[in-house]
This record gives sequence, structure tokens and C-alpha cells, in this order.
Amino acid sequence: MFKAIVLTLFFVLVLYFYLNITTNHNKYINVPELKGVNLNKAKVILEENNLSYIILDSALYNPDYPKFSVLEQLPKSNSQVKKNRKIYLTLNPSNYGKVSIPNIIQITQRSANSSLLASGLEIGDVSYENNIGKDMVLEILFNGNKLNIGDMVPKKSKIDLILGNGKTEEK
Repeated sequence: MFKAIVLTLFFVLVLYFYLNITTNHNKYINVPELKGVNLNKAKVILEENNLSYIILDSALYNPDYPKFSVLEQLPKSNSQVKKNRKIYLTLNPSNYGKVSIPNIIQITQRSANSSLLASGLEIGDVSYENNIGKDMVLEILFNGNKLNIGDMVPKKSKIDLILGNGKTEEK
């Protein structure tokens, strides 16, 4: 009976020390901030910190970040994790879809804004010229070039509008 108790205590102590060593008990690493960092640089940073990574696909292009840069990470930066923990990275895609310019000529700015936003486009500069149709869309521009209905532009592009000011040309 005594041998069984000693053997059990010995086994528990060995197991306790083994688990402390293999699970890195109380040994944590702070997760580095990777948002906006290029994928290649992020890999180096994670390897230097003894962390691994998994790349998650992203269909959402963010024009504020360079291509192949980290948009999100999980766990978040400054979280404490153990060595070899997987960090899940969501990347900015290298390319993004193109969308067709909707038919917004001769409609009000309010309706045009709704159509552009629904198409995944953003409203850029708005300028006015003499035309009896107040706030009616007269022309659509992208990077200073006139667009026609159905032209394809990258999603999230800023579209400039030329509207009528409600005045007729004075002669």
C-alpha cells in the first residue's frame, strides 16, 4: 500500500513538472501590432516573436491600406499568448472587382448618391455649372476623365459629379 502511494505521488510530481515545462506555464508573449503592415514584414515579426500565422481571405478591399497588408488580426495586439500561438491575419486583397457606372445622368444628386453608394462607389468632388436643372447630374468624372453609363471602374472609386446650379446662361 505504501509503495502504491509513493508511486502515485512520484507519478503526479513527474506529470506536474512535465506539464509546466511543455505548456510554458506563465510564459507569455505580447502579440505585436500588425495592422497596416505588409505580409512579408508581418511574417518576419511573427517569427521573431515565436508566433505562427494563418492567412484568412478577405473580399473587402480597403483603399486606405496597401495591397497585401494586414487589415485585422486575431488575437488583437498586446494580447498575451504562449509561444507558437497561431495569429489569424486578414489581408487587403491585391485586386478588387470593378463595377459598372449606373445611369445617373439627369437625375437629382440625392438619387445619384444613393445609386453610386449602392454600386460600391464613393462620392468625390461635386461641382456646378450653369444649367436650369438644379442639382441634376450633368456629367460623371473619374480621375478627371468623363465617364459614360456602363463604364467599368474599380470598386470604392471616388466619382466626381458635375451638377446644374438652376441658373440659365446669361447672354
